[in-house]
Amino acid sequence: MNIISRNQLNKKLFVKSLFLIMTFFSVTMNAQLKTKITEIGLGWSNNSVNTVIFRNSALTSFKGIQYTAYYNPEGKMVLAKRKLNAKKWDVVITPYSGNVKDAHNDISIAIDIEGYLHVSWDHHDTRLRYAKSKTPFSLELGEEQSMTGKDEARVTYPEFHNLPNGKLLFCYRSGASGRGNMIMKSYDVKTKQWTSLQNNLIDGENQRSAYWQICVGKKGIYISWVWRESWDVSTNHDICYAFSADGGKTWEKSTGEKYNLPITKATAEHAWYVPQNSSLINQTAMTVDDSGKPYITSYWNNDGIPQYKVVYLLDGKWNLLNTNFHQKTFNLGGGGTKRIPISRPEILVHQSMLYLLYRDEERDNKITLAYTNLEKKQWQLKDVSQFTVGQWEPNFDKELWQQKKQLHIFSQNVSQADGEGLAKVAPQPVQVLELKKLPLMPAK
Repeated sequence: MNIISRNQLNKKLFVKSLFLIMTFFSVTMNAQLKTKITEIGLGWSNNSVNTVIFRNSALTSFKGIQYTAYYNPEGKMVLAKRKLNAKKWDVVITPYSGNVKDAHNDISIAIDIEGYLHVSWDHHDTRLRYAKSKTPFSLELGEEQSMTGKDEARVTYPEFHNLPNGKLLFCYRSGASGRGNMIMKSYDVKTKQWTSLQNNLIDGENQRSAYWQICVGKKGIYISWVWRESWDVSTNHDICYAFSADGGKTWEKSTGEKYNLPITKATAEHAWYVPQNSSLINQTAMTVDDSGKPYITSYWNNDGIPQYKVVYLLDGKWNLLNTNFHQKTFNLGGGGTKRIPISRPEILVHQSMLYLLYRDEERDNKITLAYTNLEKKQWQLKDVSQFTVGQWEPNFDKELWQQKKQLHIFSQNVSQADGEGLAKVAPQPVQVLELKKLPLMPAK
C-alpha cells in the first residue's frame, strides 16, 4: 500500500470514528434534558420524608420569589427562598423540628396573596402543627397555632392549595389509616381567620379511608381518590371523582349531578374500577387542561406488571391511557412507607402534550420525564437528572407551572427502608432542577 492510499484510509477511519463519537454524544444529549441545578443545603436523607409526593407543596412561587422547606440532617425544619432563577438561596433554620424517622411527617407550604408563608408539618395521626410567617415575604415563623380548634387532634397528610378567589384551602385526614375522614378548611386573607369548610367531605364510615389528590383549576377544585379498606396498601381499590365550582362548599359528579355530603363508597362516582390486590398505589396526582378536563394518574397491575396509567375525561366519558415503561413485576402490600421500584407519578398537560414525571429503578432511579402527544399517544422517555435520586418522588412548583409553564423540580437523593425503616446514609443536598424547555412531539 502506497503512502497516498494509507493516508486516504486513515482519513476515512478518522471520519468514521468522528461520526461515531458525534452520534454517541448526540444520542446521549438527546436522552438527557437540559437542566439548571441550584443547591440549597444538606437535608435529612435516611428516609423519604423530604420527597414524598403528598407534600403539596415542597416548592412554590409568588411575585417572583420562590420558596421551599425541608428537614436538615438534625431534623430541624428549614425554610428557604430566592428570586426566581437565582443561584443563591436565603436559608433559615427554624426553631421547629419534626419526627423525621416517620416518612409520613412531611412539610407542606403555601404563600397567600398578601405574601404570608403558611407552613404545616410533622403529622401522622398527631395534633395539628401549623404556623405562618410574622410578616409578608419573611421566613421567620410565628408561634404554633390552631386553625379552628375542631378535628385537629389526629391529623395526617396536610396540604395547602391556593384558590382563584385568593383564599387558601387546607385539607387533611382526620383519623387513622383505613378509618379516616377528609377535612377541608378555608383561610380568608381579609379576616386572617380559618373556618371549617367541610368537616367530613369524604366519609370512610369508620370502615375505610379515602386517599386523595387535589387539583385547582380556573373552573374550580377537582378531587380524585382511591378507597383503602384497612391499613394494608393491598386493599386500595377504585378511582373516584368529585368537582366543586364554589370553592369547596358543594360538590358534583362529572355529569353535573350534585353529591349529598358526605361522599361515601356507595355514592362516589367511579372514574375507573380497580379491584383490591391490584398493586394500586394511593396519593398520586391529577391535573386539568385549559378547558377544565381532568387527568388522573396512578399505577396498578392488570396484566402482570404494575404500570403507570392515566384516567381522563373526554366527551363525558372516562378513558384509560396505558404505558409500558416498567418491565419487572412487583407486588404492593403491607403497611408503613414502602420501598417501591417506581415512584408515584406527577402529571402535567400543556396544549396537546401530556407529561409524567417519575423515577424507576430500571432507569437507575434517575428523574425521568415521559411524554406523548394526546393525538398520537406514543410515549417517549427522557432523563431529567444525570444522577440517582434513590427513593425520591416528584414535587414541582405548581404555581410557577400554572403561570409561566416553567418546570422547577424539588430534588434530593433519599433512601427508604421498607415499612418505615431507616437507612444509614450521609446527608444529601437538597436541590432544585430547572428545565430549560420541555420536549415536544408532532401530532402525526
